[in-house]
Amino acid sequence: MTTSLAGSAFGSLRLDAVADQDALRRVYELPADTAMRKQMTELTERTRRLIGCASLVLVAGADAEGNCEVSPRGGPAGFVAVLGAPTVAIPDATGNERLDTWQNVIATGRAGLLFIIPGRTTTLRMNGRACVSTRPELLSQLTAVGKPPASALVLGIEEVYPHCPKSLPRGGARKPEQWLPADARPTSAEVTPAQLRMPELTTEAIEQAEADALKCRYA
Repeated sequence: MTTSLAGSAFGSLRLDAVADQDALRRVYELPADTAMRKQMTELTERTRRLIGCASLVLVAGADAEGNCEVSPRGGPAGFVAVLGAPTVAIPDATGNERLDTWQNVIATGRAGLLFIIPGRTTTLRMNGRACVSTRPELLSQLTAVGKPPASALVLGIEEVYPHCPKSLPRGGARKPEQWLPADARPTSAEVTPAQLRMPELTTEAIEQAEADALKCRYA
């Protein structure tokens, strides 16, 4: 970061930021026809199989004021249920009980998903209407993460798009030799005390709490 931007980078860069979509398009070439054609409104047999292989999905949403967040959801491959060609359901699992994602879905009725398959560069993007369901007959089907969840996010697909696979190779996701060592600093347990503003917490205590939480992740 240059000295002229330090301390007020966003305010400075916003002054001459791209102002509209026409200005943005002048910076880039038009997308190829294939990039537009592969966007669909429902699942194919192959995209259903991709969802069945995914053990990680990122859920994006925003509240009524436009404040955005992205939250990961994980489980055994296939933990996201396909309820039909235009609908999928993501079971909730034990977590921090903040419910940020679920509250945003209730506020706006919208969500975006990005399915990830570890070891593969394939990703699948999905957007659409969303709701939170506690219907027992649905929850009883969603036991891949252990017992039936307390609720599930249900997404009615409006857009499904096999995403460009370049980002994961660029990030070294498939190259273990580029991964940080397990003891790379800072660790999650080292970051937490500063986030909580509780310096009396020890790294050892937080590491134990994290280990305990993982043990009961699907309990």
